[in-house]
Amino acid sequence: MELDDALAFIGERKQGILLTQRANGRPQSSNVMYALTDGLLRISITADRAKYPNLRRTPQASLHVNRDDFWAYAVVDGDVELSDVVTAVDDSAADELVEVYRSIAGEHPDWDEYRQALVRDRRLVVRLRPTHAYGMLSR
Repeated sequence: MELDDALAFIGERKQGILLTQRANGRPQSSNVMYALTDGLLRISITADRAKYPNLRRTPQASLHVNRDDFWAYAVVDGDVELSDVVTAVDDSAADELVEVYRSIAGEHPDWDEYRQALVRDRRLVVRLRPTHAYGMLSR
């Protein structure tokens, strides 16, 4: 599968499964919402869950996205860069997470509350730059 075809398919959706690598080499998967902007996948995560240490140790991941009927899918593998963990409501990581939210869900009803939650939850952005794709889009 061509990377451009996979990204076109993934760009029509917002939900997928992020796969990272545990310390023992086994996969760890998580349901996520994502934003695709200029070929870069951005995902909001917290620093307290398994994805964060996995990606710090091994900065590579895969995103698996299904069509609604389950019979078509695309997977992109790529290199990962992590933003800083949000420490203040007005830091650059918080600003980027606002952009990610807007790309996925539009406007938030209370941006001040949202930014406070980013600090409280210790959120950050996974930036996945796809390098390879596979899957099955026809059927």
